[in-house]
Amino acid sequence: MSKPAWNPDDMPPLPPMTAMALVRVAWRGGILGLVTFSCLALLLLVRLIERPVFGQARPVTPFITQFVCRAAFVILGIKRRVIGEVMPHKGAIVANHSSWLDIFTLNASKRIYFVSKAEVAKWPGIGWLARATGTVFIARDPRQARIQKQMFEDRLKAGHRLLFFPEGTSTDGKRVLTFKPTLFAAFFEDALREEMWIQPVSVIYHAPKGAEPRFYGWWGDMDFAPHLLSTLAAHRQGSVDVVYHPALKVGDFADRKALAAAAEAQVRAGLDSYLTDQTIAA
Repeated sequence: MSKPAWNPDDMPPLPPMTAMALVRVAWRGGILGLVTFSCLALLLLVRLIERPVFGQARPVTPFITQFVCRAAFVILGIKRRVIGEVMPHKGAIVANHSSWLDIFTLNASKRIYFVSKAEVAKWPGIGWLARATGTVFIARDPRQARIQKQMFEDRLKAGHRLLFFPEGTSTDGKRVLTFKPTLFAAFFEDALREEMWIQPVSVIYHAPKGAEPRFYGWWGDMDFAPHLLSTLAAHRQGSVDVVYHPALKVGDFADRKALAAAAEAQVRAGLDSYLTDQTIAA
């Protein structure tokens, strides 16, 4: 997955960390950490029962994840609006990728399982959470393509609704990169093609009033910790729109490239349409 050639000079400076900003970091971060890791402990405990009884079905733990993600928006003070309906079909959701906040944004609306690059599993904190919540990790190694494709199929057959970012990297939130068709291939297997659907989703962040428009974007070589602190420290928060577009039936497309292009077109149209909508921005 290649990264765009971002210009370091184009990245917005982080706002200054005042005394009151540090107070907001402390109380927001403390509450968010307490909720997250308390529920993580509960999730791991429940999984000890779920795994031997239900296998990959996991009827309880996704609800714990969803609760944490919804609580995160209350704690941070970021408003969230959902437009459209989550599809009732089996399959996957694909979305544009702007920030680490996408994890909370997309899990809050529906019980899903993320597909992520293998490196994330090794990240402190985030990696632990990703593994605990059933994330599917994909290695950028052609030699493992067959194994990973089979893993995809097994999770889909188990009824898991997967979510992946076909752009392959995050952006500043104001653009949609070309969708890579690689991960769409598994849906064209004979056992899946006629019963699987793909639902495109546009995620649009609106910066706090007066802030740099790309405030929530996390891309290129930006470090995670300073961006997290900046988000926690914000005096006024912005908002996010999550737009669910009509689902696409895999069997209606000739191949993975055609399906990826159709999904990309819907996501880009949604971003362009709602990007200037500030009706719930702070």
